[in-house]
Amino acid sequence: MIRLQGALPERYGAASSEQLDEWIGRAKAALGDRLLILGHHYQRDEVMRWADARGDSFGLSRIAADRQDAEFIVFCGVHFMAESADVLTGEHQQVLLPDLNAGCSMADMADIEAVEEAWEDLARVTDVERIVPVTYMNSSAALKAFVGRHGGSVCTSSNARAVLTWALGAADGAPRGDKVLFFPDEHLGRNTGFQLGFGATDMALWNPRAHFGGLSETDVKGARLLLWKGHCSVHQRFRPVHVDAFRREHPEGIVVVHPECAHEVVELADRVGSTDFIIRTVAGAPAGSVLGIATEIHLVKRLGDENPDKTVVCLDPLVCPCSTMSRIDPPHLAWVLEGLEAGEVHNRITVDTETAAWARVALERMLATV
Repeated sequence: MIRLQGALPERYGAASSEQLDEWIGRAKAALGDRLLILGHHYQRDEVMRWADARGDSFGLSRIAADRQDAEFIVFCGVHFMAESADVLTGEHQQVLLPDLNAGCSMADMADIEAVEEAWEDLARVTDVERIVPVTYMNSSAALKAFVGRHGGSVCTSSNARAVLTWALGAADGAPRGDKVLFFPDEHLGRNTGFQLGFGATDMALWNPRAHFGGLSETDVKGARLLLWKGHCSVHQRFRPVHVDAFRREHPEGIVVVHPECAHEVVELADRVGSTDFIIRTVAGAPAGSVLGIATEIHLVKRLGDENPDKTVVCLDPLVCPCSTMSRIDPPHLAWVLEGLEAGEVHNRITVDTETAAWARVALERMLATV
């Protein structure tokens, strides 16, 4: 997806960190309760310090929706997160993203045109009325609207199992369909499928860059889970060799990984769960514990800082940050806030009425499921 973020005025690029802090603090104080700054867990500390609330993408969007007094929602995250906030907030609220280039490489791996083309391909060989589309929260509003229109649901990393159970009837014996098309993260889909007792032969990988997804008609008809070929650029870096190295150095250590990691990494972990699960696991570990974490480095570092009685390390020795999330920085935050103080709205993120309505349908199905 192409996004155009113009260069900031020179004063922001030339400002010292102290000047930026002064400008951000002044504008924030002037705007008062009209402003709500949201900080995603992966955000850098110098931005997170200004957040009124921090959390994961969906949790922050719900916080924004509950803060009806906040006229301006400044989302220090990435594009799809700001879209979700716009979908859930009121008409009197405006959602701003400090840098339009703060996208999500995973979300961009499944665009609406490719998904609609895949749906048409599938319709030629099977009854798509029996396919339940499920999109991960890390996707555009257009994809959330797509699954809303086609009887599907959104999921998060913490409730993917419940949503797939709802779709395939694994628990209550009342399936909504015979198979699921899951996008955009193949690893979350695969790991959840194994959790539900499906085997590798029950899953097929749909490659949107290959003819008919790189599959045969037999492959499609035999699969219960059609997994979109997509991944998180950070979590895909973690490999079994990283887990092995940690265990050699810390035999009593605890390995905690995010379900966006590859299945072979998840199999080796002691704990697997969402960002919030990882935070709770570290907080609840006994003093003196050593924890090897497979997730974004800004969060790992923050967990170490906030749990000084434990040793918290990143499993990836190269400690790769989320490069797109890192585009949100103090100069962009200062620019957006000073603009609001002066009556100028920069980088407003809006979702059109029809797309927002269907996206809400998909989100409401998720909430009803879990």
